[in-house]
Amino acid sequence: MSAAAPLAGVVIAVDGPAAAGKGTLARRLAAELGLPYLDTGLLYRATGRRVLEGGADPRDVLAAEAAARALTAADFTRPDLRGPEADMAASAVAAIPSVRAALLDWQRDFGRTHGAVLDGRDIGTVVFPEAPVKLFVTASAEQRAHRRWMELRARGVAADPDAVLSELRARDAQDSSRAVAPLKPAADALTLDTTALDAEAAFQAARALVAAKLGR
Repeated sequence: MSAAAPLAGVVIAVDGPAAAGKGTLARRLAAELGLPYLDTGLLYRATGRRVLEGGADPRDVLAAEAAARALTAADFTRPDLRGPEADMAASAVAAIPSVRAALLDWQRDFGRTHGAVLDGRDIGTVVFPEAPVKLFVTASAEQRAHRRWMELRARGVAADPDAVLSELRARDAQDSSRAVAPLKPAADALTLDTTALDAEAAFQAARALVAAKLGR
């Protein structure tokens, strides 16, 4: 499997909790396979940020749905889509059925046009349940919190490690317990635990799983 032999039309679903490494992994898989890449979390982050910017509560159904339907390409390049506030706002709007409905067709159209690698929390269970390859990328809460803390520190954002862990666990609980499209692996997903893996080792492991699944 190499960039010289692209896979046209194939959809690969990469799901998992925050800071498990799924974004970096999915982006590299897309480049390797010659497929478009979509971080679906940006749709919810941008929606949550729009709601906050308007002075509303991300749990406000009408405000969140209006924000989702008003998204433009510029919303996805905002510099304030990462961090604890953006994380929790994204998780809150993602629990609203009308928000998910507003963004579902957009995600499906993206993937069906030329194929894609999409990462999120419900790609394999809701967005593309028919995807031929589904990965569920996970890691221990402690390791994920450490990664998030390192990421924040690298961006010059002061953060308390214990607070980061607490916020991550709260996000996990909110994502896993929501009534609509909760975070969980698809029944036929291949699980990849990255707790003890760096980015390169995680990519190589995922690359091998995808190659075996596609018979390449």
